[in-house]
Amino acid sequence: MYKTLRGMSDIFGECAKKMDYIVQTASRLALNFGYEYIETPKLESSELFRRGVGDSSDVVSKEMYEFSDKSNNLITLRPEGTAGVVRSFIQNKFDKSKSIKKYFYYGSMFRYERPQKGRLREFHQFGIECFGIKNPYEDASIIILANEILKELGISATLRLNTLGSGDDLKNYKISLLKFLNQKKEFLCDDCKNRIDLNPLRALDCKNKNCKAILKDAPLIYDFLSPEAKSEFQSIQEILKDNKIDFILDPFLVRGLDYYSDVVFEFVLDELTLLGGGRYDKLVSEFKGEDTPGIGFALGIERLAEIINLNEKSKNLIYICALNEYLVGEIFKIGIKLRENFKVFISYEEKNLSKHLKNASKVGANKFLCMGEDEKKADEFWYKNLDTKEERNIKISDLYNFLKRARDEI
Repeated sequence: MYKTLRGMSDIFGECAKKMDYIVQTASRLALNFGYEYIETPKLESSELFRRGVGDSSDVVSKEMYEFSDKSNNLITLRPEGTAGVVRSFIQNKFDKSKSIKKYFYYGSMFRYERPQKGRLREFHQFGIECFGIKNPYEDASIIILANEILKELGISATLRLNTLGSGDDLKNYKISLLKFLNQKKEFLCDDCKNRIDLNPLRALDCKNKNCKAILKDAPLIYDFLSPEAKSEFQSIQEILKDNKIDFILDPFLVRGLDYYSDVVFEFVLDELTLLGGGRYDKLVSEFKGEDTPGIGFALGIERLAEIINLNEKSKNLIYICALNEYLVGEIFKIGIKLRENFKVFISYEEKNLSKHLKNASKVGANKFLCMGEDEKKADEFWYKNLDTKEERNIKISDLYNFLKRARDEI
């Protein structure tokens, strides 16, 4: 018997409903914030991720699905979404026209890592990317959008905030951090020893308990920020406070990818990162495009699906059926019409009431409409709310308004 590969999973049932609800909710809010949809290929040149994500990241050094195609091109199943969107931005010459572009996307990402709860080798992300705007209000706006998505999904998470500075700030900080790490090198884990040579910032993100204890005494980025960087970071904080967004400052937050600079952020629940992002003003030029500021975030769809409870509006499925075979065509026409505004499951079979009610429960409906001979003569349906057990007869002429009120009142 064939089975899914390790770290891969079929998506169906309640999980599929939750993931779809997350994507629809996040997409709707992104559109409200002025973003447009983009879809990039799942396969890209390996060099794209090596240059963009960085050789020092675990993603590139350990986790990429990388292979040669039949033309001996080295290609990779995308491990994250930003690099492909940046490539598209440059390929379509938006960098040369100094365009402001705001994109959102969702889909499969691939990382060869140890499968665990909420973390598979094929996983799904929703992300946004904004190009061409360098302003504390835009930074705050993106964080506010992230907060709105989580709030709409009923998730209360902690916002962690930091800045990596830019230019000479980060350069001077890395020199000081490198000196500290070399002094403590013999006590660090093997990964952190390797990170010293590749990117010392990545050591701050180490999950090893011993390393975390040592790094509590590491120099802080705040002591190396220019007055301009301090002022910009303070502005972001003030805008968030004005908009009632709570946060904590975390000087050790660096994110897991090498392209970040200036503000970085994460939304965390019980030590699990649900959503993260930040500014990457040098990434477009790193890809040989014109110097263009950028900022974005991504959220793990599976992780959110494990947390959320579908609200009643997202589950509002109407089951419509007939007790007599000659009425199936009648209820079919009405069901098709209702589908213009509602989610409707139409039963094409003649069954007794008890069997229809059992079938409605199996398909996950919470509204039940049934027509028999008596209902047909009276031009009405027998209605039952399968959650509240409310029962009543509804005139066909009143059906749309009744169902709309029932949905809107949830």
